[in-house]
Amino acid sequence: MTYVITETCIDLKDATCVDVCPVDCIHTTDEDNQYYIDPEICIDCEACVFVCPVDAIFYDEDVPEDQKPFIKINLDYFAAKTDEERRTFRTRTERN
Repeated sequence: MTYVITETCIDLKDATCVDVCPVDCIHTTDEDNQYYIDPEICIDCEACVFVCPVDAIFYDEDVPEDQKPFIKINLDYFAAKTDEERRTFRTRTERN
């Protein structure tokens, strides 16, 4: 699997994790209330873990019990996206 962003990110959306990600796998939209890690792109480098100011990012196997629903929330977020939407995320990130 991969890393998962959990509840403490909700409504904070500090972009530090996005800035350090070498593969641009962390995404959100203006309408979303948190960031999400794309499991198909994440390379498990842990760069995001160490810079998260609210300790919201965990390896999926290490997610605290009360935060386990966020594993599915993260997977469902990307499962609901079309390939075109996922490409748009990457293209938008590459331009910034």
